[in-house]
Amino acid sequence: MATATETNGAAKSKIPDKIPVAAHPLAEDPTDIASNIKYHAQYSPHFSPIKFEPEQAYFAAAESVRDRLIQQWNETYLHYHKVDPKQTYYLSMEFLQGRALTNAIGNLDIQDAYASALNKLGHELEEITEQEKDMALGNGGLGRLASCFLDSMATLNLPAWGYGLRYRYGLFKQSISKAGQEEMAEDWLEKFSPWEVVRHDVVFPVRFFGHVEVLPTGSRKWVGGEVLQALAYDVPIPGYKTKNTNSLRLWEAKASAADFNLFQFNDGQYQTAAELHARAQQICAVLYPGDATEEGKLLRLKQQFFLCSASLQDIIARFKERKDGTGAREWSEFPTKVAVQLNDTHPTLAIPELMRLLMDEEGLGWDEAWAVTSKTIAYTNHTVLPEALEKWSLVVMTKLLPRHVEIIEEIDKRFIAMIKSTRPDLESKISDMRILDHNPNKPVVRMANLCVVSGHTVNGVAQLHSDILKAELFADYVSIWPTKFQNKTNGITPRRWLKFCSPELSEIITKWLKTDKWVTNLDLLVGLREFADNPELQAEWDAAKMANKQRLTEYILRVTGESIDPNSLFDIQVKRIHEYKRQLLNILGAVYRYKKLKEMSPEERKNTTPRTIMIGGKAFATYTNAKRIVKLVDDVGAVVNTDPEVNEYLKIVFVPNYNVSVAEVLIPGSELSQHISTAGMEASGTSNMKFALNGCLIIGTLDGANVEIREEVGEDNFFLFGATADEVPKLRKDRENGLFKPDPRYEEAKQFIRSKAFGSYDYEPLLDSLEGNSGFGRGDYFLVGHDFPAYIDAQAKVDEAYKDRKRWIKMSILSTAGSGKFSSDRTISQYAKEIWNIQECPVP
Repeated sequence: MATATETNGAAKSKIPDKIPVAAHPLAEDPTDIASNIKYHAQYSPHFSPIKFEPEQAYFAAAESVRDRLIQQWNETYLHYHKVDPKQTYYLSMEFLQGRALTNAIGNLDIQDAYASALNKLGHELEEITEQEKDMALGNGGLGRLASCFLDSMATLNLPAWGYGLRYRYGLFKQSISKAGQEEMAEDWLEKFSPWEVVRHDVVFPVRFFGHVEVLPTGSRKWVGGEVLQALAYDVPIPGYKTKNTNSLRLWEAKASAADFNLFQFNDGQYQTAAELHARAQQICAVLYPGDATEEGKLLRLKQQFFLCSASLQDIIARFKERKDGTGAREWSEFPTKVAVQLNDTHPTLAIPELMRLLMDEEGLGWDEAWAVTSKTIAYTNHTVLPEALEKWSLVVMTKLLPRHVEIIEEIDKRFIAMIKSTRPDLESKISDMRILDHNPNKPVVRMANLCVVSGHTVNGVAQLHSDILKAELFADYVSIWPTKFQNKTNGITPRRWLKFCSPELSEIITKWLKTDKWVTNLDLLVGLREFADNPELQAEWDAAKMANKQRLTEYILRVTGESIDPNSLFDIQVKRIHEYKRQLLNILGAVYRYKKLKEMSPEERKNTTPRTIMIGGKAFATYTNAKRIVKLVDDVGAVVNTDPEVNEYLKIVFVPNYNVSVAEVLIPGSELSQHISTAGMEASGTSNMKFALNGCLIIGTLDGANVEIREEVGEDNFFLFGATADEVPKLRKDRENGLFKPDPRYEEAKQFIRSKAFGSYDYEPLLDSLEGNSGFGRGDYFLVGHDFPAYIDAQAKVDEAYKDRKRWIKMSILSTAGSGKFSSDRTISQYAKEIWNIQECPVP
């Protein structure tokens, strides 16, 4: 006789007969939605018709949701076309979208209807949403910020587009083995994505290499080389409870049939015959391909130019097709209809490409083209780290983009002339300020300088970061253009990062505020402050946090096999693995904690605060020290978690393959979050905002947006430690002069690792980076040693605070209550008014 599970499995594997098959693209009723899902399973099939298992159900449900999105999308597109507002085009190498199904049904306010419809078809919504793979279009904060911004633009009814590349494999999928981090290709497009729509009518040529011809008229033309096609794929971006649905346009590189050499193929020269097709595929294969080789550098530059050229050709085509009935538009109108935002320096080539298109293709003179370009383009700076400020080899760029180098040289020449004629006091600074660095050994193009000289606005992404940009990095430019520089503190979308990922907490907030309007007006959260001492709210809050911790406990068991205690303090650090983000400080602190626990008597241990430390993030494939840190975390965890004396009081878990969907489980389940970068290094951070919004307390330095978060949530609800940004240069100088005296606890932690307590792997090169007073890869540039004692003391305060449950829950409530400022709706409203000058354009 079949068991209940077997019968249930059989029921799930085929569609219930009682639901009729019918196309209901705009269905509201669960039965009609179920019919529409069934219609897609049958008439938009991607699988054989026998089964209807969770995977098939996901694709059919996604296409059913897409029906409604397409209706709104088309209406939005036509509305913008008719009204002809000024529009923003957001260019970014990364968009870390996360899963689209939960977000779409949440923003459309149809979760309950879809949950009910899927029930009728024998499935649970939670199980179906788990089938979706994250779009592998980003790496970290930069890409997630871009995605939060798209959500806010649509929610605020702003006419805007995102532009990116359609990576086949994205960054990489991370797994952890005995050897440490291992990278595999991401498989998000292995089957297909139900959310993208290919636009076969939107194709633009993109040229590489070739040479510049001077025509008899004196104008110039870029010819020859290789020409690929950029094909548009659009992803719908719905706003929250609004009709507006904007577009994320992703470009794919293609070669045409004419580029396939049939003669060579038939002659057995298979690879040569399809060479251009192979080169086209490389462009959108991987996000940030390794650039240690000349080929790698060339490919990265190709990617950046491909994004810029396709996007600008598209923007110009849209500008030209909007006629007002009186003939063609004047080019001087272009900046009144188009705002282009460069998300970091990756899309910098948009500047010379817009100049080239205007001069060589549209026939404008230099002055006219420059006026249009400099009024259209704005630049967001995301880093003060010198190695992250892009500099491209002039030799490589001249080879790949000869016409653009001519244009960049002319911009540089005119900038120098302007300095000499108007600011002779800055002549001695020209070599640092100019765009081209003519170092005879390695001439380079400085992309940030090109952005600052050419754009109308430059913004940082947190108050501290923008102040550092103005006072240090771009100080000389500020003296020329004082009004060009702004701050736009980053934000996150409250929809994905609270309403959808923590429904229990969201319901409590709505109940106590007596409104759900906080979802689009996050400042209303401040109303929670008056109830922070209320025992009833505290009990409900505690229960909601525990539900999220239980969910996270199940997740950790499933993906790592590690059993963790939901009653312990959940302490989480998730972000890209980088020495400046100081995961090394975290794990050294954990090693010290473990050593102290080992030295205690069983009675003493009972008085400690049990803690589960979770660390997650990807180390770039060629970043050796970052990969050593991942290995160390895993090795320490392997020892600590199997130590019967201690593992009741301490567990250490490396969470593999950190991405948006993992964050949606980790962040709501966290109680303490570590944002411990060396002060002055992190431009902003946005995970700190997500954790604070979810009632998680922060242990952190005065860096990036931590400064503003601490102001908003209250100093008493933030565990602060570490050197400040203005102290860092002196501390580095002191260290170089041999004045650093290490704390004995710091030496103890390093010595414990050197003792091979955590296995035989050679951690000497990693620990060596913390030793000595100076030198590349030595001298503890990120001040782990200096900040270690203060970090240990701050962690002791955390342990004490956690023992007082009432106090901790109150602090947690106040953390959420103080997070209103960090909505991306606020950030985007400021961009719209103060940089882009665009108005909302709601679909009627």
